[in-house]
Amino acid sequence: NFTSLAVMEANGSPLTNKYSEGLPGARYYGGNEYIDQVENLCRKRALQAFRLSSEEWGVNVQPYSGSTANFCALTALLQPRDRLMGLDLPSGGHLTHGWQTSKKRISSSSIYFESMPYQSNPETGYIDYDKLEENANLFRPKLIICGASAYPRDFDYARLRKIADQHGAYLLADIAHISGLVAAREANNPFELCDVVTTTTHKTLRGPRAEEDLENRVNNAVFPSNQGGPHNNTIAAIAVALKQVTTPEFANYAKQVRANAKALGEALLNYGYKLVTGGTDNHLILWDLKPLKLTGSKVEKICDMVNITLNKNSVLGDVNMVSPGGVRIGTPALTSRSFKEDDFVKVAEYLHRVVQIAIKVQVRANSGSKMMKDFVVACQDVEEISALKKEVEAFATSYPMPGFDPTNISPVES
Repeated sequence: NFTSLAVMEANGSPLTNKYSEGLPGARYYGGNEYIDQVENLCRKRALQAFRLSSEEWGVNVQPYSGSTANFCALTALLQPRDRLMGLDLPSGGHLTHGWQTSKKRISSSSIYFESMPYQSNPETGYIDYDKLEENANLFRPKLIICGASAYPRDFDYARLRKIADQHGAYLLADIAHISGLVAAREANNPFELCDVVTTTTHKTLRGPRAEEDLENRVNNAVFPSNQGGPHNNTIAAIAVALKQVTTPEFANYAKQVRANAKALGEALLNYGYKLVTGGTDNHLILWDLKPLKLTGSKVEKICDMVNITLNKNSVLGDVNMVSPGGVRIGTPALTSRSFKEDDFVKVAEYLHRVVQIAIKVQVRANSGSKMMKDFVVACQDVEEISALKKEVEAFATSYPMPGFDPTNISPVES
């Protein structure tokens, strides 16, 4: 996403110079009077952004990233080799939710803990809560993680809470992707039913990179268990972003993010393409390219060539995450650039043209070779790619770039 100039200014401030291990009022270094004020303000604004009471919720804003925050939460709630269940990566889950393959434990969450994934229904793409409950009765997890990096629907927190309670398990919600929607009441509220909530702040929340957690055990897990001194400049920037989140303007922005995602999804469906779950409830769509016999990596490659940024993404049934069967497309960044529904219909047209080019190039690539290196060679001197690039540039540069004026940036000769 694009953050605001005010957030950038805080993130690039002299606060970066001060080291501050510990929590406000309990630092391991002196001279933190003003740092304490900044961090306390950030924690207060985090509670306000999600309409939470300080009597019921504690906040830790020190983790450097979402992955760190999740591991801190796991450190706080579990002992080594305890059992956890998270959404499978090909079903839209995240690496830090226990991902592993048949040959290798990929994430620290699977290296230090025993994980069993739950999955989406292969027909509908929706999370299979019945199967999750059935497997939980066998696996008996101590923690269930709900949250995703590529799941276009909302979560049934009540059902997840019920399943967790059957085994005395904790319920952790990782809302990194939807935190802005949660804050703006455009998504279900995990705070009503979950024990711990983690989030980054640089996606739908439109802030810098960092996040939000629980209290004593979590605080100790953050420091000294997993981190040293916090990044004070980032905490100040989070505080700025959280103040913006409570404004009517941000609520309108979050509503527009969802409207734009719906418009983009419907436009692609009108072209005859397949979307996981057939649409979206949130800020993203997951486009299944398998019916086209294309990989997400090839579509991503041509998008890069025409100045469209999206990412290859696994879809249900994938086993090769380097060359997955889909792409993930989000609307927060372009919504920050003032795009509306009609603009995303135009974006869908560009994406349609990218896919048509990819199909032609794949046929042209070394007598139909499906190797990426042959595909890249076959993309050279393709007139349609050059033409589309010019169109995309002309279209994109007619919209503002939040936080800075690109016309003031001059190239530097090496």
